Amino acid sequence: MIQVNNVTLTFGKRTLFEDVNIKFTPGNCYGLIGANGAGKSTFLKLLSGEIETTHGDIVITKGERIAVLKQDHYAYDNERVIDTVIMGNSRLYNIMKEKEELYSHTEFTEEDGIKLGNLEAEFAELNGWEAESEASTLLNNLGIDEKFHYELMKDIPNNQKVKVLLAQALFGNPDILLLDEPTNNLDIDAINWLEEFLINFNNTVIVVSHDRHFLNKVCTHIADIDYGKIKLYMGNYDFWYESSQLALKQMKESNKKKEEKIKELQAFIARFSANASKSKQATSRKKILEKIELDEIVPSSRKYPFIDFKPERPSGKEILMVTKLNKTIDGKKVLNNVSFTVQKNDKIAFVGSNDIAKTTLFKILMGELEADSGHVTWGKTITPSYYPQDNSKYFTKDETIMEWIGSFYNIDDETVLRGFLGRMLFSGDDVFKKVPVLSGGERARCMFSKCMLEGGNFLILDEPTNHLDLESITSLNNGLIKYDGELIFSSHDHQFTETIANRIIELTDDGFIDRKTTYDEYLKERSKK
Repeated sequence: MIQVNNVTLTFGKRTLFEDVNIKFTPGNCYGLIGANGAGKSTFLKLLSGEIETTHGDIVITKGERIAVLKQDHYAYDNERVIDTVIMGNSRLYNIMKEKEELYSHTEFTEEDGIKLGNLEAEFAELNGWEAESEASTLLNNLGIDEKFHYELMKDIPNNQKVKVLLAQALFGNPDILLLDEPTNNLDIDAINWLEEFLINFNNTVIVVSHDRHFLNKVCTHIADIDYGKIKLYMGNYDFWYESSQLALKQMKESNKKKEEKIKELQAFIARFSANASKSKQATSRKKILEKIELDEIVPSSRKYPFIDFKPERPSGKEILMVTKLNKTIDGKKVLNNVSFTVQKNDKIAFVGSNDIAKTTLFKILMGELEADSGHVTWGKTITPSYYPQDNSKYFTKDETIMEWIGSFYNIDDETVLRGFLGRMLFSGDDVFKKVPVLSGGERARCMFSKCMLEGGNFLILDEPTNHLDLESITSLNNGLIKYDGELIFSSHDHQFTETIANRIIELTDDGFIDRKTTYDEYLKERSKK
């Protein structure tokens, strides 16, 4: 159990948390949510002891072990994969190393024997004999091939390192598990396995994630950070959202009734306070008026960008035809005879384990790459807008956000530009930020602004939810549901894909699978194979 008592954390003049009191108990999974900059990752660091509180204390039940999902994928480059996982239980790993060192002694003393006996007893108590087997099982379940298990971390693909660090955090049945964005860069199968693992995990889990489907699947509680406080809600993310919206609505309705009562009393007082026969009633109503208090409605610090894609003209009958596309990159075939035709109202999610294949396809469609063979035919009425996964080339010039967006907008009107950027959460002096120093989330909002201003009737979006907070993902999600044009996209966000796509195309090593179906139906069909 973790007990947070009157915790305050300040950085210079800024107070990130103030008098926070919350308890995390075994058997529950807590989703830690809040706007960008609210301090989600910082709070996890407070819980793990990586940083100290300014005031207050954090009490952890004696003897309980905390496991933390590490973020530095290169910290273990010179360690074997299997050892990196076992390091998740540092005490067990240290015992293994001490044992190895003692057994290497050419002259074995009585003191060595006593120490070794104690180590062996503790080793057995920590289930050390099963350590390698458990580590291998975790790696296999996360989709890491056995050929990598005894390789050095530096010699395995980068996308596998993420999984190794996740296996490290899960290893050895920790009492408290702290996970910061655990689904990042995981494939469908790994995410599904992790969801089931956490659902069946009997200890305490505290997780930060931008994946709403994941939070809904695994969380028993939501811990909401807002204005330096943390409020606990029972239930998953959707329950938190609905209940918080309902509470706000009820408070507003209650205040509305009170405001009407106040106006009624004020009118009576104003009308009859000078009338001797009514003065007693006026005085009585004045006392009632003084007792009425409006519930304080504090607007959430969350801000939702306004994302609304409106095509300048509707698409015609012919939209996009792709015929037998082939492409090999670095000796590996990533597109194998891919063919499809986009029909009216299609919103197609491209899925598959090879992210390079999806990005390559989108680049070929936009003319940024040339296929080895095959054809791409666009309809004459189609104006595509493209959101690339890597947008760095758009932000190299030494110009402000205002200048940057102005280059895509043919009206040289600062008021109009400021209004547009304000809706995308660039307000005040933010519009004068230089674009090369923008964060990933700020660049994403700039790119969505560009796509909106282009007025395309066909969108190509490559992992658009990367770098976004929950509020921006929600706005983008809703904007694409309403979008009256054709769309192809890739995303690892389950709820995003399920609520938008009406057609799924899976890119495989052998070619492709094309289904007119929802994402959940596609996954259900896929699981039967």
